[in-house]
Amino acid sequence: MDLNALELFAAAAEAGSLSAAARRTGVPLPTLSRRVRQLEDDLGLRLLERGPQGLVLTRAGTQLLAEVGPALATLRQAHQRLRDGSGVAGTLRVSMPPHFEPMWSVFAEFGQRYPAVNFDVFVTDRRVDLIADGIDVAIRVGEGGSSSYVGRTLTRYRHRVVASPVLLRGAKLELPADLRERPCACWRTSKTPSWTLGGVQLELDPVMVTNDYEHLLHLALDARVITEVPPFMARGPIEAGQLVEVLPEHPMPLASLRALVLDTRALSPLIRQFLDFVADEIPTALLARL
Repeated sequence: MDLNALELFAAAAEAGSLSAAARRTGVPLPTLSRRVRQLEDDLGLRLLERGPQGLVLTRAGTQLLAEVGPALATLRQAHQRLRDGSGVAGTLRVSMPPHFEPMWSVFAEFGQRYPAVNFDVFVTDRRVDLIADGIDVAIRVGEGGSSSYVGRTLTRYRHRVVASPVLLRGAKLELPADLRERPCACWRTSKTPSWTLGGVQLELDPVMVTNDYEHLLHLALDARVITEVPPFMARGPIEAGQLVEVLPEHPMPLASLRALVLDTRALSPLIRQFLDFVADEIPTALLARL
């Protein structure tokens, strides 16, 4: 007896119609209908009939569902347990940007849930090669990347332009262009230093460029520059009155945080479970620091 056909028959019986069962299972309606008819032919019995309110089980269908229903439910539960737990062990190699503090709490919570998992975390601002660098999951900011990777957007957030109130004392900043008259420091990129504020790109002549957000933050706290940092780095100093947000009415664009893997069709249970977990947890971890 075809186990898959039995699953589809049970789905149709529970859903009350073939079309509803097709939507629930993701199996095309013609395929589902054909498999149920084939099951009836194999058994030589009519299992389902159309009634005024939808499909109705025949006596044979009722008996079959009573016999196989509990077994099918047990199989589904076993399959789910295997997906959720079995194989969720070993070393997970993850790359992530520097100073992305919310990720560390996600690693810790995942490790508590799955004690057999170890993390090998590669912190870099370089766009890693998943194959050459031996990375299972790359956590990356931005939309770019190799077409051979499959990306999953985890959340979106905005960086904040900040400065010390001491530096801004007496300053008149009303428009993004006014920043050109003030000392600014920027994150290092391969492009001309610039910020996009309120949809307007502003080219800058910064006093410093660096790929170290911690140093940019320290420069701002020392009242030496205006700079931009991730929101989770800005929150504490702003709440403490050490920094203020500059031109909040001209916000920076949303940045996408993504998880990249090689091929979602061949993921191990460990990687698949981590992707689902981080997609659920990182928005909360990030929101707590915004």
